[in-house]
Amino acid sequence: MTRKRQLATGGILATVRRWFDTGSDPVDVDDRDAIRIDWLRAAPFIGLHLACLGVFVVGVSPVALAVAAGLYVLRMFAVTAFYHRYFSHRTFRTSRVMQFVFALLGASCVQRGPLWWAAHHRHHHRHADTPEDPHSPGLRGLVWSHVGWFLTPAGFRTDLSRVHDLVRFPELRWLDRYDTIVPMALALALFGLGVLLERIAPQLDTNGPQMLVWGFAVSTIVLFHATVTINSLSHRFGTRRFDTADESRNNLWLALLTFGEGWHNNHHFYPTSTRQGFFWWEIDLTYYGLRVMAWLGLVRDLKPVPARVLARGRQ
Repeated sequence: MTRKRQLATGGILATVRRWFDTGSDPVDVDDRDAIRIDWLRAAPFIGLHLACLGVFVVGVSPVALAVAAGLYVLRMFAVTAFYHRYFSHRTFRTSRVMQFVFALLGASCVQRGPLWWAAHHRHHHRHADTPEDPHSPGLRGLVWSHVGWFLTPAGFRTDLSRVHDLVRFPELRWLDRYDTIVPMALALALFGLGVLLERIAPQLDTNGPQMLVWGFAVSTIVLFHATVTINSLSHRFGTRRFDTADESRNNLWLALLTFGEGWHNNHHFYPTSTRQGFFWWEIDLTYYGLRVMAWLGLVRDLKPVPARVLARGRQ
């Protein structure tokens, strides 16, 4: 084998390894390469989109749709309540067990690990809609802000210096490093559930491949694209209650889709509140869910919106 082929093979193997172990990511990447899509690294993500076409092969059933919808709801809450409002902004407190449970649920969303999510989001708030923001639609367009940045070497890396408060938990570091294990386990579990239901309840008209396609592929891809509308659409479409230094906007439709994240201008003005829909008419399903969890004693110390912020919002 020639030296050139050996280097190419080694590069492919290194990329494949990074599919499963993000700890093997290179520390330093050339600036030009850091913002180019790594198509080989992105292949599983692209493949998950293609897997959605399987709906034309496996068919559909009420139970498959119910599982897909249920997983969308559960995992959207995990992302918005814990990946975002807890890990990224620390807007409430919880136990270490509950922290890990929802980190696991968040990791199943194929939006990488909790440390990665928090580190990138904190960086976004510090540099929103400036050249340092990796997903500003005003700088590189909607498509790039929606998904392109997510598939670059810079987008794959976790900057642990931004999450000193989280790296002390070894279970979170493990989840972050091996972020594909949880979604793979979920996919296998859904396939197994479909096989089981086909045997014990054939009247449900479902099976392993159908549950895999609808319960995992379709639910995950819809969840992903709903989540990242906040990066792209919420910085382009909507209203601005507060005069922030960025282009964040409030959007009712995106708030409904993402359980409250669409009140993005509110959030950028005062990001340390647990509640993002600042007023009663701003529907914030994630906040309502957290209030229920607080009533049950599962979370505590939800940070309110200060009166001065509410007064300014009414002006």
